[in-house]
Order: sequence, then structure tokens, then C-alpha cells
Amino acid sequence: MKFERLALIGCGLMGGSFALALRAQGCVNEITGFSASQATRQRALALQVIDRACDSIAQAVEGADLVLLAVPVRATEACLQALRTALSPHALLMDVGSTKGDVVAAARAALGERLPCFVPAHPIADKEVAGIEHAEATLYQQRKTILTPLPETQADHVQLAREVWERVGSTVFELSPEAHDATFAAVSHLPHLLAFAAINALLAQPQGHAMMQMGGPGFRDYSRIAASAPAVWRDILLMNQQEVLVQSRHFRAALAQLESAIETQDATAIEQLIEQASVARAAWQLNGLSDPSDAA
Repeated sequence: MKFERLALIGCGLMGGSFALALRAQGCVNEITGFSASQATRQRALALQVIDRACDSIAQAVEGADLVLLAVPVRATEACLQALRTALSPHALLMDVGSTKGDVVAAARAALGERLPCFVPAHPIADKEVAGIEHAEATLYQQRKTILTPLPETQADHVQLAREVWERVGSTVFELSPEAHDATFAAVSHLPHLLAFAAINALLAQPQGHAMMQMGGPGFRDYSRIAASAPAVWRDILLMNQQEVLVQSRHFRAALAQLESAIETQDATAIEQLIEQASVARAAWQLNGLSDPSDAA
């Protein structure tokens, strides 16, 4: 597998890591890049993540046989509209967005006759830091990537997308966009929402900052994702609003169970609820190969 040109639209952590991984595998001859910020484009060039910085999306996409859209999800439709006329009918087009229902709707609205080129993708790999400076070729190794192809997507493009993500180290699964958004509202979007809320709850207390200074490994572990990029997570929570709120209600019900047991000093119920969670968490593996559709 060898691509003549990768067009990277969005030179940040996710896109930059993809470019570095493909380059490390010897799978691409040239990488063009576009970001809205000229400084970011030049930084990506200086770091040798891209070979050529372009002044527009269309310029970056022209002549590319692989295009990766790595932008905040709310920017998807505008970017797809900008690349449509420059996109080769034979090119493979993918995104890395954390929501899929909105991305699919944007693709249907923007791509027209180029819709069969598009394979929506969500690599389950990230850091709590953002930016091209933090890109690394190993980001996708031993991670899951979810593909949510459309009925219109060319079958050979789906297979090629699978091979690309496997080449950079991912284990690949397929879900419908609806199952994807429901699943990741539960296992990704809600945990981020809770981490943001937990830190803000601390900060709202007069001694909140002092309390944080006393935090140990447990606090570090559950609060780590609260340091995630605000603009990225603003978009994710808004774009997957319905499913996030469904999961929030499930969480509130589970929290109410524990609060009721604590208030009534029901030690047996408290222990049973903790044990239920403890056993399930102990059986979970980060890089386990069970199909995410089993959790949908």
C-alpha cells in the first residue's frame, strides 16, 4: 500500500500523528497540509510533519489520493464543501471526528457526487494535550479505530480505510453512526462531562484550590481528562447532545442509588454497588479486542 499524496486538513495532534505514522510506515510519497492558522501550517512544515504547506483546503487536496479531515467536528461541513471540487473521484476521504451522526449529515449535505469516497472514521486515541508539537507516529498503535461507512461508500474504499488504520497500528471495527454515537456517549463523552463537572464543583468551593493540592493518584487518574481541549469537547458535547443527555440521566440514577444507600447507612447496599462496579472495571481491558458493537 502506497499513496502518492496525503492531504492533511487540520495540522493538530490527531492529523499530525496520522501523517507521521504513515510516513514512518513508508506508505506515502508526499504530504500536503492546511490549517486555518498560518502559524500552525508553518510549524507543521518546520517539524517535518508535512512536506508542503498550502494556503487553502482545495490547494492541499488537489492531486491527493488520500485525504484526512482532522478538524473540530463543527467545522466538518464547511471543510467538506471547500474540498469537494478538488477531490479526485478515486481518492479515499476520511475524518477523525468523535461524533458520527453529525459528520454523516454534513457529508450528505456537502459532498454530492463525491460521497462514495467518504469513510467516516474515529480513532480511539488522544491525549489531554493538543497541538502539532505533541504529534507522534505511535499514537494509534494498539488502539481501536471505528469505521462508520455509509450505504453509498465504495466497498473498496472501506477495505482500504481498514488497511490504512491497521497499518498505523489500530484494530479496526465497524459500527453504524447511530450505534457509534450511543456507545461513545457512554464510554467517552459522559466521562469527560463528569470530569469537567467534578473539577468545576471543586473550584466553586472556597477551599477548592487548596483541596486540589491535596489530591493523590486517584484524583490524578479520574481528573486527567478534565485537561482536554475546551473547543474540541464543546463541539463533541453539542454535536452528540441527545446521546450525552441520555447517559447523563443514567448516571444520575446510579448516583442517586449510592446517595440513598449512604443516607440510610445501608452498608450492604453500598458494598454491593461498589462490588458490581469493581468487578466490571477489573474485567475491562484498554486494548481488549472485543467488538465495541457489543456495548451498543
